[in-house]
Amino acid sequence: MSGWKTPHAALFFLMLSIFSFKLTFCIGNNSIFCQPVEKQSLLNFKQSLKDPNSLLSSWDGTVNCCKWKGVICNNLTGHVHQLRLQNVDPFGFGGFKGNLNPSLLNLKYLKFLDLSGHNFGGKIPSFIGSFTNLEYLNLSGTGFHGKVPHTLGNLSNLHTLDLEINNQLVGVESVDSLEWVSGLSELEYLNMNSVNLSRANNWAQVINSLPSLVELHFESCSLDLMAPLDYSNMSNSLKYLYLSDNKIDNQPSVTTTPWIFQLTELLSIDLSSNGFDGPIPTISNATKLQQIHISFNNLISTIPDWIYLCKNLEFLDLSENLLSGPISNSIANLTSLNTFSAGSNLLSGKIPEKIANLCNIQSLDLSENNFQGEISDSFGNMSECFLESLEDLTLPSNQLSGHLTNRFGEFKSLQHLDLSNNSLSGLIPFNIGNLSSLKTLELYDNKFTGTLLESFGQLFNLQFLYIDDNRLEGVVTETQFANLTNLETLFASGNHLTLNVSPNWNPPFQLGSLHIASWNLGVSSEIPPWLEKQKYIVGLDLSNTGISGNIPSWVWKIPYLALSHNSLHGKIPDLLGPENGLNGLIYLGSNQFRGPLPRIADTVLHLDLSNNSFSGGISHFVCDRTYKTYGLTLLQLGGNQLSGELPDCWKKWPSLQYLNLASNNMSGSIPNSVGYLEYLQSLSLSDNRLSGRIPFTMHRCTKLVKMDLGDNGLHGSIPTWVGTDLAELTFLILRSNKLSGEISSDICRLNSLQILDLSDNKLSGKIPRCFSNFTAMATKRSLVLYYYSYDLFLLSYIERASIAIKGSEFQYGTTLSLVTTINLSHNNLSGDIPKELTSLVELRSLNLSQNHLTGSISDNIGDMKQLESLDFSRNSLSGRIPVEFAHLSFLNYLNLSYNKLTGEIPKSTQLQSLDASSFIGNDLCGPPLTSTCSGDGDGDKEDENDDDESEIDWYYVILSLGYAVGFSAVCITLVLNKSWREAYFGLLHTMWDKLYVYVCIKCNKLSGPRL
Repeated sequence: MSGWKTPHAALFFLMLSIFSFKLTFCIGNNSIFCQPVEKQSLLNFKQSLKDPNSLLSSWDGTVNCCKWKGVICNNLTGHVHQLRLQNVDPFGFGGFKGNLNPSLLNLKYLKFLDLSGHNFGGKIPSFIGSFTNLEYLNLSGTGFHGKVPHTLGNLSNLHTLDLEINNQLVGVESVDSLEWVSGLSELEYLNMNSVNLSRANNWAQVINSLPSLVELHFESCSLDLMAPLDYSNMSNSLKYLYLSDNKIDNQPSVTTTPWIFQLTELLSIDLSSNGFDGPIPTISNATKLQQIHISFNNLISTIPDWIYLCKNLEFLDLSENLLSGPISNSIANLTSLNTFSAGSNLLSGKIPEKIANLCNIQSLDLSENNFQGEISDSFGNMSECFLESLEDLTLPSNQLSGHLTNRFGEFKSLQHLDLSNNSLSGLIPFNIGNLSSLKTLELYDNKFTGTLLESFGQLFNLQFLYIDDNRLEGVVTETQFANLTNLETLFASGNHLTLNVSPNWNPPFQLGSLHIASWNLGVSSEIPPWLEKQKYIVGLDLSNTGISGNIPSWVWKIPYLALSHNSLHGKIPDLLGPENGLNGLIYLGSNQFRGPLPRIADTVLHLDLSNNSFSGGISHFVCDRTYKTYGLTLLQLGGNQLSGELPDCWKKWPSLQYLNLASNNMSGSIPNSVGYLEYLQSLSLSDNRLSGRIPFTMHRCTKLVKMDLGDNGLHGSIPTWVGTDLAELTFLILRSNKLSGEISSDICRLNSLQILDLSDNKLSGKIPRCFSNFTAMATKRSLVLYYYSYDLFLLSYIERASIAIKGSEFQYGTTLSLVTTINLSHNNLSGDIPKELTSLVELRSLNLSQNHLTGSISDNIGDMKQLESLDFSRNSLSGRIPVEFAHLSFLNYLNLSYNKLTGEIPKSTQLQSLDASSFIGNDLCGPPLTSTCSGDGDGDKEDENDDDESEIDWYYVILSLGYAVGFSAVCITLVLNKSWREAYFGLLHTMWDKLYVYVCIKCNKLSGPRL
């Protein structure tokens, strides 16, 4: 029996070996053929699509479909298992368009389907839910819209589902419920970024029901992050959770979701940009975390202690919140930390020294906080491994002080160092030139002294250098730039440096931006000729460098050009835009240019030609027909000799935000077309010869912050729409015109008003009591710059205003936000001074002089403790000066002269230190006036009338009568009483004798002995 089996067994194994060899040979030679039905289905799929880039060109019916691009077949059966048809173009260009053909259902063994990055349009076909063997489905960025079909819940074998919307393509998907996801029990990866899940209120419970889920992406989904969840049955499989950017507009802020921090297996979490407020939870079980992103929220707690216990933490981003308090020394526990960003918070105290011992840290960003102390206390003893690993150190906009130690020149890998906007001082360490990897150095807005070190020339990888607004001085030569071959940007304005290079210098770099305003450019007074060799320069700032002469033609090609505050002269050619097509920012103010205004291109954004000697009209400029409209946002032509009428062509300038034609000789009325400047924020037409009324069309300029029409000849009343339509108005200056009528109460709607100057007009009536609605004058002011910026160069144009305060004219710029003033002087206003005015407790200047105001000064004047200047002169005010004036400790200018005030001037340091002219023309007494006050408080006046002198002073009459009565009583007593009389006269006789003898003796002694 056994002999019979052996030959047959041998034969069987031989045949099996041959079969296996052939099978292996076939497989090795890719001779597996796809199934005809599946091949035809794929051809039908291709036929229904538009394929502009021929991505399916290999899909030829005469070729085995298993060899087609993107098609992968099973090696044994030939069935199509995978379709990898993703569009690799990141912007989705050249992808498929059209509809998915249902013939794909014949691919019954399909496990992998990737159609991402195309632009099919329409809805996600519900038949996709019939691919029951599917394990991977990627429809991200496919342009589908409408609701996600619930049939996807039938894909019970699915491990990966990606439905992310590519925001660069058209397509909006939404779901009304996520219950269908519960059927995907094998799901490990789910991405529905940008799908609208606002109606899926039970999303947290559904996600928690997926036992295998490892990674979840629900970013930009309008999620209800406060959805309730049973903490007692938390899923422990989730490791990667991304829920960023779910802040819903017009929805109240929410607190952080505590259940998230109970996920014990969590490795990475992203909760950024959700509008969370309140504290970060103080208790967490997620101690395995490696990455934490919770930036761009409104979190207001300290940094919780549990974060310092995440020993595997590699990435920590807490930036753009309201976190406060110090950074704990326990930061030293985070030995794996690679990136730590806590910028733009309210963190304070000293930066812990132990942070400079983190050996794996590559990026440290603590910018825009309130950290204090000497920088050497925190970074004076940096460990060697810290110096070795750090690539990015960002500490700007804090309150750090002290000197930089030489350790700052010992970093081995540092590429970006930003210490700007602090109070650092002293010399820049010489060995800073050893930072061979450094690409960006930002030290601007500090107090560094010394000169620009020669060692800077060793930073051969340096691309961006910002050292502006320090106290550097000395001479800069070619040595400092010797090896800076990669330098692209140099910002060094606001120092006292002198550039001493050869006129024929050939710099080793090609700059994109050069800003050296306030430098001394050496012997040559012209624009340095070596700058012409900088072929790629797009930004040049040589303001206040003492240059003169004409501007070379090649300079006009530079898109950003700042040459203000010099002695340049000549005519300016037409500014038709730079050849490289970038927008133009041109600042040529405060020079000696003459002639007519140049024409400009529609690409110019800022144009400042102020304080020159340009002359002629402006119609050719404003009404130029070269372009239909212009893109200019800032036009500054003030302080020239321009004349003629304002042209009515402002409709061509729809983008204007800043318009200044002040201090010229413009005449005529304000044209109606100014009303088309709907984006206008600042309008200055003061100090011209304009007439007529303020046009009604200007009510459309609803974004106006400043309106200065002062020093003209405008007449009519102040329009009511100024108060009703210009809600953002902050500075209203209409002084020195011919405006008449009453001040409408509508003006009281301007809650943001800081400066109101209606002086020197013909206004009448009473001062509105609703002035108390000027809440900006009752709110504590802070230093904020009003400016018009252009982000490409991070430049700004600061708003300025000329204000009459303390009897003089002052120009305000950087401190304009702190100025609050009301000036109604030199009008025909009557009635009393409204008591409500005293509620403007942050008002700094109040001038109501030269009107017809009556009544008394309110005792509440003492509430206006910020007043620095007060002028009520030349009215008809009566009564006493309130003693509450003594509370005005900041008052340094006061004028109450020529009223009908009476009584004693209150005693206070401020009032007695003022000049007597502040009180003359009243019936006042006491310092600083020379007239004194009698007991009842009235003064003895030198210029009293005769009638006053003839009045009986009963005090002296009674005093005289009392003296007469007393003397008569003594005399009568002596006459009637003999003994008293004899004693009295005997006493007088004795005293007389003694006095006579005493005088004689003294006279003898003084005359001396006789010879």
